[in-house]
Order: sequence, then C-alpha cells, then structure tokens
Amino acid sequence: MDYFERIDPDTAYREQEFPVTRNHIFLAHAAITVLPRVTEQAMHDFNHAYATGDLDFTEVHLGEMDAARESAAQLLGASANEIALLGPTSLGLNLVANGLTWQTGDEVVCYLDDYPANVYPWQNLQKQGVKVVYVKPDQAGKITPELVESALSPRTRLVALASCHFLTGYRIDINAIGRLLQDRDILFCLDAIQTAGAFPTPIDHVDFLCADSHKWMLGPAAAGIFYVKEKHFDLLQPTLHGAWNVKSPDFVTREQIEYEAGGRRYEPGVLNFSGIYGMRAALNLINDIGIDNVANRILTLKQYLVGGLQERGFQIHEPLTGDSASGITTFHKKDPDWMRQCFRHLTKNRIDSSLRSDRLGRSYIRFSHHFYNTYADFDRVFAILDKLK
Repeated sequence: MDYFERIDPDTAYREQEFPVTRNHIFLAHAAITVLPRVTEQAMHDFNHAYATGDLDFTEVHLGEMDAARESAAQLLGASANEIALLGPTSLGLNLVANGLTWQTGDEVVCYLDDYPANVYPWQNLQKQGVKVVYVKPDQAGKITPELVESALSPRTRLVALASCHFLTGYRIDINAIGRLLQDRDILFCLDAIQTAGAFPTPIDHVDFLCADSHKWMLGPAAAGIFYVKEKHFDLLQPTLHGAWNVKSPDFVTREQIEYEAGGRRYEPGVLNFSGIYGMRAALNLINDIGIDNVANRILTLKQYLVGGLQERGFQIHEPLTGDSASGITTFHKKDPDWMRQCFRHLTKNRIDSSLRSDRLGRSYIRFSHHFYNTYADFDRVFAILDKLK
C-alpha cells in the first residue's frame, strides 16, 4: 500500500506515527518541527542505553555516525564522505565564510532579506576587505538565474543563497544557478534548511550546503548536515580544531596538525549523538517514502490550502504553483492588528502556525505543512478562520 493511501484514512496510524496530530494541526515546519514517533524512539533508545551503560561508544563514533552520513548523503545525492554532522545551519555557513582565504576586493553575492543567519556571516567578511553585493528581486525571495547573473562581476568569489525563501516560500532553481556559477568558476553556498527533507535539493553544482534537521527533515534542533564537495577539502580549511577532526592517536597530541579524512575534518569534538540518532531515523523515513513523493504530496496539499484561503479573501504570497512553489504558504488580510488577532485565534484552537513580518512592518501568517497533513486538517483550519470575522 502507498504510504499516503494509509496515512489519509487511517487516523489511528497517523496519530501513532505523528503524535502531534492527536491534539494539534501543525503547520509550522518552516519554523521548527515536531518529532515523529521514529525520531522520538531513536533518541529514547540511545538515551536509555546511555543511562544504563549499555552503550559502545566506539560503535557510536565509528559505526552509527557513519550510518547517519549515509542517510544524509542519500537524501542529497552526495557521497557520505562529503557529509559533516553539524548543526545549526549557521555553524556551517560560518565555517564556509571563515574557512576560505579572502583577498581585499573579493565579492560575495547574497540577499539582504534572506534569513539573517545567511547574511551576517558574509557581512562580517567586510572586515577583511570583502565587498558584499545584494541581489534585489522585485518580489521578496524571487531570485532567478538572470537576477544572480546581473549581480556578478569579475571579482565575485562566492554566491550564498537560500534554496527557499523563509517568508514567501519561493524555491530557487538550484541547478540553473549552480551551472551559471560553475561556468564562471564562482563558488556556490546553499542554505538548504527550507527544502532539505521536503523537496529534492540537488548538489551537482553546489559547493557547500548547510541544513539543520529541525524543520523539514523532522529531526531535533542542533543535529544537521554540512556538505562540502570533496574537491574543496583543501580549499575550505577547518576553523574549529579538536581531538576528533585532528588526528590524535590514543589521544596523544601530535606536533603537526593533520586532519581526518572526509567531512570529519570539520567536526572538532563530540557530536550530538542523541540528536543525530533522531535525525538519522527521520531521514530514513523520508528516504523510504522518497523525496519526490514527499514533494508531490506537499504541493498537492498546497493547492487545496491555497484555494481555501483565496475563497476567504486572503492575499497569498507567490508562487502558488509550479517549480518555484514550496510547502510555505504566507498570507495576509486587513491590517497587522487583525493578522495578530487571527494568529492568536488559530493558536487558541491548536492550529500551530507562524506570525511573521517583513522589512516594511507588514504582518503575515505563514503555514508550512508537511506530507503527513491531510485535507481534513485544512478543512478544520478553514472552519476556524470562518469564525473570525
């Protein structure tokens, strides 16, 4: 039986696998996920073994963490050797910003109205004489290959973008932008936290990628993925050093620094074992369903959600359909005070969403559903909204 053919009609099964559905309609994955049963169970099992002493840390270090790399690599289409198990997303972004050698006059292209974690690391490079160039889309988050190309110059060293805008839900064309940059020998750093786990996030033309698992990957906070294309291991120098990423046989310090192989070179110390166990379980769930199936499900549900919101007079941020659409649906109506009242009304009725504002101070409600949500969930949302005049 198809996974969704079971989860839609079988309420008991859905509530077992996603306990939040027993009492809430959760539409806030662009903020922070709730944990499915498999994630919770994996973390519980690890912590229980930790508490009772039934834990082989050698196996945890060398076996289980490598298994987690394999699960992450499968999701991205990468090699496990290219994966470091680091969260949050901002840590990976800072490792890229601080691990490259910059020259005065180098340029970095990014987007000022991106999520701040993908702006501040690049702004900080101005201390080294790096120039930050901002793309300026005519609609929030709508960053096209043509727009990126217009921001490039002979001094552009790196372009740092989000795979999907956190407010409007616009998904960029990763492959098209990546090919454009690759042809010009410009590095491409991707903040993938708003697509990894929900949509295919191809890395063929991406040099660096960061994504914590606490949104669409259905994992806990501070367990994440840091991808570095293998050919850049020497280019991107580790800026954090410890006994895990620098070779220290028998925990004896060597006179010279020599890094461990692969993505481990960016992991300086003890990892978030419990969190990574949970992340791995969640990734295996998504990989088993298939990321293409997850994406199709999310977009199918989105059409039903968008139609219901439009019938109720809400203005919805584009894109609503097509290759640039995502699981983020951001809408507004009337004035900011009314939107805040609407948010409180939803929250009171156990509908979890996000209240967000733009640079001009306009207030929005953001729904961000995942594959386990249902049409019945949205019917309930519409009924609650209809009570608020």
